[in-house]
Amino acid sequence: MRRIIVDSGSSIKQEEKEQYGVDILPIQLLMGNESFLDGVNLSTEEFYHRLKNRGQFPKTSLPSLEDTQRLVDLYTEKGDEVLIITISSGISGTYQALKMLFAEYKNVEVFDSELAVGGVRFLVDEAKRNEHETMDVVIEKLTALRQRIVIAAIPETLDYLLAGGRLSKSSWMVGKLLSIVPVITFIDGKVEVLSKKRGIKQGKRALIELVRLEQADKSYGIIAAYTYNRENVADVVRMLPDEYGEAVSVYDDLSSSIACHWGANAFGLIYVRGN
Repeated sequence: MRRIIVDSGSSIKQEEKEQYGVDILPIQLLMGNESFLDGVNLSTEEFYHRLKNRGQFPKTSLPSLEDTQRLVDLYTEKGDEVLIITISSGISGTYQALKMLFAEYKNVEVFDSELAVGGVRFLVDEAKRNEHETMDVVIEKLTALRQRIVIAAIPETLDYLLAGGRLSKSSWMVGKLLSIVPVITFIDGKVEVLSKKRGIKQGKRALIELVRLEQADKSYGIIAAYTYNRENVADVVRMLPDEYGEAVSVYDDLSSSIACHWGANAFGLIYVRGN
């Protein structure tokens, strides 16, 4: 049997793990002098309360390597294969740490998604669709799909991405000039500014135009992602051409480990680019 493990940067929630058929490694959240496990012992409501009202700038740390090894050993001792899909190595050290930890394990593959949140969801679905293929074939399919997945998002502020080291200072400055709203994406596993728009309305139109121009593959569905406030992304979905609006399959209130870098009121679309 093949087991799939992701970290909570996938934004797959603990209550969704049966639906997706995965185990979830909770990223550690550091807020003030306290440490929490993402999605385990800190509710979304309490997270945003601390973020907005207490002025606590959150930091993240890797999932527990000890707990991860214990889980993987449990499966490999039964003779199972294990596929671990991590968020991008360009924004987290999880991939490198687990690659080293399981370097000598013959039945464990650690795959760098080069993405986060809904991008990882798409990869999990692809792995499940090919669960009867060999691990080598699955990795080939994930690698091919990874190149087609697009994350396009608009944060209310870039301050959190800058402070967390997920965005360069030059890209951060773009968002500060002339009230420019940046549309950000993942390029080669790193967060980059894709385009610059004047105001939220133009930003929303840019997301819609991307989906249309790149002919999003409706068979995979489209993920509407947001942090804290669903209003903006719901507006984008209403503005999509019917064929794409009907393809929206998930509204994802992003996990706290992602929201602490994107801030509240970010929104975007995640989809698979057409061939």
